[in-house]
Amino acid sequence: MPAFGFRSWAEISRAKLAENFRRVSAVVGDGVEIVGVVKADAYGHGAVEVSRVLTGAGARWLAVSSAEEGITLREAGIDARILVMSDRATAVYRELVHYRLTPVVHSLSDLRELSSLAAGSGAPLSYHLKIDTGMGRLGTRADAAQIAAAVKEAANLRLEGLMTHFASSADYTNKQTERQVRAFNRIAAGLKKAGICPQFMHMSSTNPVAYGRREALQNMIRVGHALYGYVSPARGEAPERVLHVEPVLSWKASVISTKEVPEHAHIGYGGMFRTHRPTRIAILGVGYADGLSHRLSNRGHVIAAGKLVPILGAVSMDLTTIDVTDCPSIQPGDTVTLLGSEGDVSINAQQMARMAGTISYDILCGIRARVKRVYV
Repeated sequence: MPAFGFRSWAEISRAKLAENFRRVSAVVGDGVEIVGVVKADAYGHGAVEVSRVLTGAGARWLAVSSAEEGITLREAGIDARILVMSDRATAVYRELVHYRLTPVVHSLSDLRELSSLAAGSGAPLSYHLKIDTGMGRLGTRADAAQIAAAVKEAANLRLEGLMTHFASSADYTNKQTERQVRAFNRIAAGLKKAGICPQFMHMSSTNPVAYGRREALQNMIRVGHALYGYVSPARGEAPERVLHVEPVLSWKASVISTKEVPEHAHIGYGGMFRTHRPTRIAILGVGYADGLSHRLSNRGHVIAAGKLVPILGAVSMDLTTIDVTDCPSIQPGDTVTLLGSEGDVSINAQQMARMAGTISYDILCGIRARVKRVYV
Protein backbone atom coordinates (compact mmCIF):
# COMPACT_ATOMS: atom_id res chain seq x y z
CA MET A 1 0.00 0.00 0.00
CA PRO A 2 1.53 3.40 -0.93
CA ALA A 3 2.30 5.81 1.86
CA PHE A 4 -0.75 7.91 2.79
CA GLY A 5 -2.86 5.89 0.31
CA PHE A 6 -2.29 8.30 -2.63
CA ARG A 7 -1.28 7.59 -6.21
CA SER A 8 1.04 10.59 -6.15
CA TRP A 9 1.88 13.02 -3.39
CA ALA A 10 4.38 15.67 -2.34
CA GLU A 11 5.95 15.60 1.09
CA ILE A 12 6.86 19.06 2.39
CA SER A 13 9.24 19.33 5.32
CA ARG A 14 8.23 22.03 7.78
CA ALA A 15 11.59 21.69 9.53
CA LYS A 16 13.62 22.27 6.34
CA LEU A 17 11.46 25.23 5.39
CA ALA A 18 11.99 26.88 8.76
CA GLU A 19 15.71 26.10 8.65
CA ASN A 20 16.04 27.65 5.18
CA PHE A 21 14.40 30.82 6.52
CA ARG A 22 16.87 30.87 9.42
CA ARG A 23 19.80 30.44 7.02
CA VAL A 24 18.64 33.36 4.90
CA SER A 25 18.27 35.44 8.05
CA ALA A 26 21.78 34.54 9.19
CA VAL A 27 23.27 35.60 5.86
CA VAL A 28 21.54 38.99 5.62
CA GLY A 29 21.87 39.78 9.32
CA ASP A 30 19.91 42.07 11.60
CA GLY A 31 18.24 45.11 10.13
CA VAL A 32 17.16 43.42 6.89
CA GLU A 33 13.47 42.52 6.72
CA ILE A 34 12.80 39.19 4.98
CA VAL A 35 9.70 38.96 2.82
CA GLY A 36 8.73 35.32 2.30
CA VAL A 37 7.46 34.97 -1.27
CA VAL A 38 4.47 32.61 -1.28
CA LYS A 39 2.94 33.46 -4.66
CA ALA A 40 1.80 30.66 -6.98
CA ASP A 41 0.70 28.59 -3.97
CA ALA A 42 4.18 28.97 -2.49
CA TYR A 43 5.82 27.66 -5.65
CA GLY A 44 3.62 24.58 -5.43
CA HIS A 45 4.35 23.90 -1.77
CA GLY A 46 0.99 25.12 -0.43
CA ALA A 47 0.78 28.81 0.47
CA VAL A 48 -1.32 28.55 3.61
CA GLU A 49 0.80 25.97 5.43
CA VAL A 50 4.05 27.48 4.17
CA SER A 51 2.93 30.89 5.47
CA ARG A 52 2.17 29.39 8.86
CA VAL A 53 5.65 27.87 9.03
CA LEU A 54 7.39 31.04 7.87
CA THR A 55 5.55 33.32 10.28
CA GLY A 56 6.26 30.81 13.03
CA ALA A 57 9.96 31.05 12.13
CA GLY A 58 9.87 34.85 12.40
CA ALA A 59 8.71 36.20 9.02
CA ARG A 60 6.76 39.43 9.45
CA TRP A 61 6.13 39.93 5.73
CA LEU A 62 4.83 37.67 2.96
CA ALA A 63 4.49 38.41 -0.75
CA VAL A 64 1.89 37.21 -3.23
CA SER A 65 1.15 37.98 -6.86
CA SER A 66 -2.52 38.95 -6.62
CA ALA A 67 -5.06 40.24 -4.15
CA GLU A 68 -6.86 36.92 -4.53
CA GLU A 69 -3.81 35.08 -3.23
CA GLY A 70 -3.60 37.50 -0.31
CA ILE A 71 -7.27 37.01 0.53
CA THR A 72 -6.71 33.25 0.68
CA LEU A 73 -4.04 33.78 3.33
CA ARG A 74 -6.14 36.22 5.35
CA GLU A 75 -9.14 33.87 5.34
CA ALA A 76 -6.83 31.12 6.62
CA GLY A 77 -5.89 33.31 9.59
CA ILE A 78 -2.48 34.56 8.41
CA ASP A 79 -1.90 37.92 10.12
CA ALA A 80 1.51 38.94 8.71
CA ARG A 81 1.91 41.93 6.41
CA ILE A 82 1.13 40.83 2.86
CA LEU A 83 2.63 42.56 -0.16
CA VAL A 84 0.62 42.20 -3.39
CA MET A 85 3.26 42.46 -6.09
CA SER A 86 1.63 42.01 -9.49
CA ASP A 87 -1.99 43.11 -9.33
CA ARG A 88 -3.44 46.39 -10.57
CA ALA A 89 -4.08 48.07 -7.25
CA THR A 90 -6.81 50.35 -8.57
CA ALA A 91 -8.85 47.35 -9.72
CA VAL A 92 -8.77 45.64 -6.31
CA TYR A 93 -8.80 48.68 -4.02
CA ARG A 94 -11.73 47.50 -1.87
CA GLU A 95 -10.11 44.11 -1.32
CA LEU A 96 -6.80 45.73 -0.39
CA VAL A 97 -8.45 47.81 2.30
CA HIS A 98 -10.81 45.15 3.62
CA TYR A 99 -8.15 42.44 3.89
CA ARG A 100 -5.31 44.75 4.97
CA LEU A 101 -3.14 44.02 1.94
CA THR A 102 -0.26 46.26 0.87
CA PRO A 103 -0.16 46.95 -2.88
CA VAL A 104 2.80 47.46 -5.13
CA VAL A 105 2.03 50.36 -7.48
CA HIS A 106 3.67 50.20 -10.90
CA SER A 107 2.87 53.53 -12.55
CA LEU A 108 2.32 57.14 -11.59
CA SER A 109 -1.08 57.18 -13.28
CA ASP A 110 -2.16 54.26 -11.07
CA LEU A 111 -0.79 56.19 -8.09
CA ARG A 112 -3.01 59.15 -8.83
CA GLU A 113 -6.06 56.95 -9.40
CA LEU A 114 -5.42 54.98 -6.22
CA SER A 115 -5.16 58.19 -4.20
CA SER A 116 -8.49 59.32 -5.60
CA LEU A 117 -10.09 56.03 -4.59
CA ALA A 118 -8.66 56.38 -1.09
CA ALA A 119 -10.08 59.88 -0.58
CA GLY A 120 -12.26 60.03 2.51
CA SER A 121 -11.09 56.65 3.80
CA GLY A 122 -9.93 58.18 7.07
CA ALA A 123 -6.44 56.69 7.01
CA PRO A 124 -3.82 56.72 4.24
CA LEU A 125 -3.26 53.44 2.40
CA SER A 126 0.35 52.26 2.56
CA TYR A 127 1.94 51.15 -0.69
CA HIS A 128 5.26 50.20 -2.25
CA LEU A 129 6.29 51.86 -5.52
CA LYS A 130 8.08 49.77 -8.11
CA ILE A 131 10.82 51.30 -10.26
CA ASP A 132 11.75 49.75 -13.61
CA THR A 133 15.54 49.97 -13.50
CA GLY A 134 16.13 47.68 -16.46
CA MET A 135 13.89 44.62 -16.18
CA GLY A 136 11.57 46.11 -18.79
CA ARG A 137 8.44 44.73 -17.19
CA LEU A 138 6.37 46.27 -14.38
CA GLY A 139 7.44 49.53 -12.75
CA THR A 140 7.63 53.22 -13.52
CA ARG A 141 10.44 54.62 -15.66
CA ALA A 142 9.83 58.19 -14.46
CA ASP A 143 12.71 60.20 -13.03
CA ALA A 144 13.07 61.18 -9.38
CA ALA A 145 11.49 64.61 -9.82
CA GLN A 146 8.41 63.18 -11.53
CA ILE A 147 8.09 60.46 -8.88
CA ALA A 148 8.49 62.96 -6.03
CA ALA A 149 5.77 65.18 -7.46
CA ALA A 150 3.38 62.25 -7.90
CA VAL A 151 4.05 60.90 -4.42
CA LYS A 152 3.37 64.29 -2.83
CA GLU A 153 0.23 64.73 -4.90
CA ALA A 154 -1.09 61.33 -3.72
CA ALA A 155 -2.06 62.73 -0.34
CA ASN A 156 -4.36 59.85 0.56
CA LEU A 157 -1.54 57.31 0.29
CA ARG A 158 1.65 56.61 2.24
CA LEU A 159 4.79 55.56 0.40
CA GLU A 160 6.09 52.79 2.66
CA GLY A 161 8.50 51.08 0.29
CA LEU A 162 10.53 51.61 -2.87
CA MET A 163 11.45 48.54 -4.89
CA THR A 164 12.79 47.18 -8.15
CA HIS A 165 13.40 43.75 -9.66
CA PHE A 166 16.65 42.40 -11.08
CA ALA A 167 16.67 40.76 -14.48
CA SER A 168 19.98 38.85 -14.36
CA SER A 169 21.21 38.75 -10.78
CA ALA A 170 22.95 35.34 -11.10
CA ASP A 171 24.68 36.34 -14.33
CA TYR A 172 28.20 37.60 -13.74
CA THR A 173 29.05 37.75 -17.46
CA ASN A 174 27.56 41.24 -17.73
CA LYS A 175 27.03 44.33 -15.58
CA GLN A 176 23.25 44.58 -15.81
CA THR A 177 22.71 44.11 -12.08
CA GLU A 178 25.27 46.79 -11.23
CA ARG A 179 23.54 49.17 -13.64
CA GLN A 180 20.18 48.43 -12.03
CA VAL A 181 21.58 49.06 -8.54
CA ARG A 182 22.97 52.43 -9.66
CA ALA A 183 19.69 53.38 -11.30
CA PHE A 184 17.73 52.51 -8.16
CA ASN A 185 20.13 54.42 -5.93
CA ARG A 186 19.86 57.51 -8.16
CA ILE A 187 16.09 57.51 -7.81
CA ALA A 188 16.31 56.94 -4.05
CA ALA A 189 18.80 59.78 -3.67
CA GLY A 190 16.60 62.10 -5.70
CA LEU A 191 13.58 61.26 -3.57
CA LYS A 192 15.59 61.84 -0.41
CA LYS A 193 16.52 65.34 -1.62
CA ALA A 194 12.82 65.96 -2.09
CA GLY A 195 12.19 64.90 1.50
CA ILE A 196 10.79 61.46 0.62
CA CYS A 197 12.37 58.59 2.57
CA PRO A 198 10.43 55.31 2.35
CA GLN A 199 10.77 53.01 5.33
CA PHE A 200 11.65 49.99 3.20
CA MET A 201 14.00 49.76 0.22
CA HIS A 202 14.19 46.46 -1.63
CA MET A 203 15.74 45.11 -4.80
CA SER A 204 16.91 41.59 -4.09
CA SER A 205 15.43 38.14 -4.34
CA THR A 206 17.31 34.88 -3.76
CA ASN A 207 20.34 35.23 -6.02
CA PRO A 208 21.89 38.46 -4.70
CA VAL A 209 21.54 37.07 -1.19
CA ALA A 210 23.07 33.70 -2.09
CA TYR A 211 26.06 35.20 -3.90
CA GLY A 212 26.71 37.95 -1.41
CA ARG A 213 25.82 41.07 -3.44
CA ARG A 214 25.72 43.21 -0.30
CA GLU A 215 25.25 46.45 -2.23
CA ALA A 216 21.93 45.08 -3.51
CA LEU A 217 20.36 44.06 -0.21
CA GLN A 218 19.13 47.42 1.17
CA ASN A 219 16.91 46.90 4.29
CA MET A 220 14.39 44.45 2.82
CA ILE A 221 14.67 41.38 0.60
CA ARG A 222 12.09 39.21 -1.17
CA VAL A 223 13.07 35.56 -0.99
CA GLY A 224 11.17 32.66 -2.52
CA HIS A 225 13.33 30.07 -4.30
CA ALA A 226 15.85 29.83 -1.45
CA LEU A 227 13.12 29.15 1.10
CA TYR A 228 12.10 26.11 -0.92
CA GLY A 229 15.69 24.91 -1.13
CA TYR A 230 17.08 26.24 -4.41
CA VAL A 231 19.55 28.80 -5.71
CA SER A 232 19.96 29.38 -9.44
CA PRO A 233 23.39 28.40 -10.80
CA ALA A 234 25.57 31.40 -11.47
CA ARG A 235 26.96 32.29 -14.87
CA GLY A 236 30.47 33.58 -15.27
CA GLU A 237 33.00 34.22 -12.51
CA ALA A 238 30.71 34.46 -9.51
CA PRO A 239 31.84 34.79 -5.91
CA GLU A 240 31.50 31.79 -3.65
CA ARG A 241 27.97 31.14 -2.50
CA VAL A 242 27.27 32.26 1.05
CA LEU A 243 23.81 30.71 1.32
CA HIS A 244 23.23 26.96 1.38
CA VAL A 245 19.70 25.60 1.58
CA GLU A 246 17.99 22.23 1.20
CA PRO A 247 14.98 21.27 -0.94
CA VAL A 248 11.81 21.24 1.11
CA LEU A 249 9.64 19.13 -1.22
CA SER A 250 9.89 15.46 -2.15
CA TRP A 251 7.57 14.08 -4.82
CA LYS A 252 6.51 10.45 -4.67
CA ALA A 253 4.32 8.09 -6.71
CA SER A 254 2.95 4.62 -6.13
CA VAL A 255 3.53 1.59 -8.34
CA ILE A 256 0.19 0.46 -9.76
CA SER A 257 1.40 -2.59 -11.65
CA THR A 258 4.51 -4.49 -12.70
CA LYS A 259 4.99 -6.91 -15.60
CA GLU A 260 7.55 -8.69 -17.71
CA VAL A 261 7.81 -7.79 -21.39
CA PRO A 262 10.00 -9.47 -24.02
CA GLU A 263 12.85 -8.04 -26.02
CA HIS A 264 11.69 -5.71 -28.84
CA ALA A 265 8.40 -4.90 -27.06
CA HIS A 266 6.96 -1.43 -27.71
CA ILE A 267 6.14 0.66 -24.66
CA GLY A 268 3.44 3.34 -24.45
CA TYR A 269 1.82 5.74 -26.91
CA GLY A 270 3.35 5.63 -30.36
CA GLY A 271 5.63 2.79 -29.35
CA MET A 272 8.13 5.48 -28.45
CA PHE A 273 10.40 3.00 -26.67
CA ARG A 274 11.39 -0.48 -27.83
CA THR A 275 13.01 -2.82 -25.33
CA HIS A 276 16.46 -4.16 -26.15
CA ARG A 277 16.26 -7.02 -23.63
CA PRO A 278 13.60 -8.89 -21.68
CA THR A 279 12.45 -6.11 -19.36
CA ARG A 280 10.53 -5.78 -16.14
CA ILE A 281 8.45 -2.61 -16.14
CA ALA A 282 6.52 -0.76 -13.47
CA ILE A 283 3.59 1.54 -14.17
CA LEU A 284 3.37 4.56 -11.88
CA GLY A 285 0.22 6.44 -10.87
CA VAL A 286 1.52 9.80 -12.11
CA GLY A 287 1.57 11.59 -15.45
CA TYR A 288 1.55 14.96 -17.12
CA ALA A 289 -1.86 15.79 -15.62
CA ASP A 290 -0.04 15.69 -12.28
CA GLY A 291 2.77 17.91 -13.54
CA LEU A 292 5.34 15.32 -14.62
CA SER A 293 6.50 16.92 -17.84
CA HIS A 294 5.78 15.13 -21.10
CA ARG A 295 9.27 16.24 -22.10
CA LEU A 296 10.63 13.60 -19.72
CA SER A 297 9.31 10.92 -22.08
CA ASN A 298 12.11 8.47 -22.85
CA ARG A 299 14.69 10.71 -21.17
CA GLY A 300 13.77 11.27 -17.52
CA HIS A 301 14.59 9.16 -14.47
CA VAL A 302 13.05 8.32 -11.11
CA ILE A 303 14.43 6.58 -8.05
CA ALA A 304 13.18 3.04 -7.38
CA ALA A 305 14.52 0.91 -4.53
CA GLY A 306 17.41 3.33 -4.12
CA LYS A 307 18.45 3.14 -7.79
CA LEU A 308 18.17 5.64 -10.61
CA VAL A 309 15.96 4.06 -13.28
CA PRO A 310 14.79 5.39 -16.67
CA ILE A 311 11.36 6.45 -17.81
CA LEU A 312 10.37 4.27 -20.79
CA GLY A 313 8.30 5.70 -23.60
CA ALA A 314 5.83 8.54 -23.34
CA VAL A 315 4.75 10.13 -20.08
CA SER A 316 0.98 9.72 -20.31
CA MET A 317 -1.75 11.85 -18.78
CA ASP A 318 -2.17 9.65 -15.69
CA LEU A 319 0.54 6.98 -15.95
CA THR A 320 4.28 6.65 -16.48
CA THR A 321 6.30 3.52 -17.20
CA ILE A 322 9.76 2.86 -15.77
CA ASP A 323 12.36 0.10 -16.14
CA VAL A 324 12.72 -1.91 -12.92
CA THR A 325 14.60 -4.87 -14.38
CA ASP A 326 17.42 -4.19 -11.96
CA CYS A 327 15.05 -3.61 -9.03
CA PRO A 328 13.47 -7.04 -8.48
CA SER A 329 12.09 -6.02 -5.10
CA ILE A 330 9.69 -3.42 -6.60
CA GLN A 331 6.07 -4.57 -6.39
CA PRO A 332 2.63 -3.01 -6.85
CA GLY A 333 1.93 -0.69 -3.93
CA ASP A 334 5.57 0.31 -3.50
CA THR A 335 6.72 3.92 -3.63
CA VAL A 336 9.16 5.54 -6.06
CA THR A 337 10.70 9.01 -5.81
CA LEU A 338 10.31 11.58 -8.58
CA LEU A 339 11.96 14.39 -6.63
CA GLY A 340 13.97 13.74 -3.50
CA SER A 341 16.47 11.23 -2.18
CA GLU A 342 16.72 7.54 -1.42
CA GLY A 343 20.00 6.65 0.22
CA ASP A 344 22.84 8.16 -1.81
CA VAL A 345 20.71 8.77 -4.90
CA SER A 346 18.82 12.01 -5.41
CA ILE A 347 16.95 14.03 -8.03
CA ASN A 348 16.18 17.68 -7.39
CA ALA A 349 14.05 20.13 -9.35
CA GLN A 350 17.07 21.65 -11.09
CA GLN A 351 18.18 18.24 -12.35
CA MET A 352 14.67 17.37 -13.52
CA ALA A 353 14.44 20.76 -15.21
CA ARG A 354 17.62 20.13 -17.18
CA MET A 355 16.20 16.79 -18.37
CA ALA A 356 12.95 18.51 -19.38
CA GLY A 357 14.56 21.55 -20.96
CA THR A 358 13.04 24.06 -18.55
CA ILE A 359 13.76 25.73 -15.19
CA SER A 360 13.31 24.53 -11.63
CA TYR A 361 10.60 27.13 -10.94
CA ASP A 362 8.53 25.56 -13.73
CA ILE A 363 8.97 22.08 -12.27
CA LEU A 364 7.87 23.09 -8.76
CA CYS A 365 5.01 25.36 -9.81
CA GLY A 366 3.89 22.75 -12.31
CA ILE A 367 3.07 20.08 -9.72
CA ARG A 368 -0.70 20.02 -10.03
CA ALA A 369 -3.34 20.36 -7.33
CA ARG A 370 -4.38 16.71 -7.59
CA VAL A 371 -0.96 15.74 -6.23
CA LYS A 372 -1.69 15.65 -2.50
CA ARG A 373 0.50 17.83 -0.29
CA VAL A 374 1.52 16.10 2.91
CA TYR A 375 3.33 18.16 5.59
CA VAL A 376 5.87 16.29 7.65
